[in-house]
Amino acid sequence: MLRNLWNSDTRSQTIRIFTIAIGGIVLLQLVLALWWSRTPDSFEPVKNATEMAAERSQPQVTGYTSTATLITVANTMLNKPGGYLSNDIMPPSVWMDNVPNWEYGVLVQIRDYTRALRNDISRSQSQSLEDPDLALAEPLFNFDSESWMFPPSEREYRKAIKLLESYMERLSRVEQQDAQFYARADNLAAWLAIVEKRLGSLSQRLSASVGQVRINTDLAGEPDASQSTPLPDERITKTPWSEIDDVFYETKGTAWALLHLLKATEHDFADILQKKNALISLRQIVRELESTQDPLWSPVILNGSGFGLVANHSLVMASYISRANAAIIDLRTLLSDG
Repeated sequence: MLRNLWNSDTRSQTIRIFTIAIGGIVLLQLVLALWWSRTPDSFEPVKNATEMAAERSQPQVTGYTSTATLITVANTMLNKPGGYLSNDIMPPSVWMDNVPNWEYGVLVQIRDYTRALRNDISRSQSQSLEDPDLALAEPLFNFDSESWMFPPSEREYRKAIKLLESYMERLSRVEQQDAQFYARADNLAAWLAIVEKRLGSLSQRLSASVGQVRINTDLAGEPDASQSTPLPDERITKTPWSEIDDVFYETKGTAWALLHLLKATEHDFADILQKKNALISLRQIVRELESTQDPLWSPVILNGSGFGLVANHSLVMASYISRANAAIIDLRTLLSDG
């Protein structure tokens, strides 16, 4: 009888300890998930570049601020609380999708700007040689964002950052001319053309959160134009409810990265922007993108109808992105015609 009592007490104690341990693990995972879900704060690109130049004893030549900003944006994506989460396979990050989508939005802007650096901004003309560091960095940033081993994504991105640092170091050598940053109107317009398409796509995906019947404008009304696969004149577009928060956070990450790159652009392209009377247009774009970074007070992304009782966070975000995109179109016009 004593043995049975002892066994009963031992069993109860074991269950209690096991329950407390499981509860502690779940609580720890929840705390980590909440901490890692915080997106990084913004930074001032000019101040950041000045500090980097002072630490490395490098002069701030044309293009230094933009390159330093690109490096800092990439480092922030990798070194924020929780690190880089897009390729994690362990809890709690494997259950989190908002931050990985934010990371992807940032990564796309890093890829686009690095491509613009390689193909346009660092080259004087189409027949000139491309920069060797940028030629290696650009494909590294395009490595699979979800690879967790052989090799992990972070390793490839850190290699790319090292190459950007090498380019920035060579850029700051005023006694040598083997690295250049050409702050010209055509170079800036080439990058903005890519940004325009990115924001236009995100705006459409955000607006589709409530579902819309859209007229097919793929051929732009040209009677002699054709496409590989015919489509109906009208079609219904709607973002699946399970992807609404994904698109929202991807847009938030895109806007966060673009916000810093445009502020750096204002510094490095200041002369050409003033000459083209385009400085105010760029600042208006920055203002719209800053609004996308306002705190979200709802625990979930709401998807109410356009004029319903419940808010629709996607439509609010789409309004900021659409206005920023319209301002970018105006800015490109000023750069070419101003």
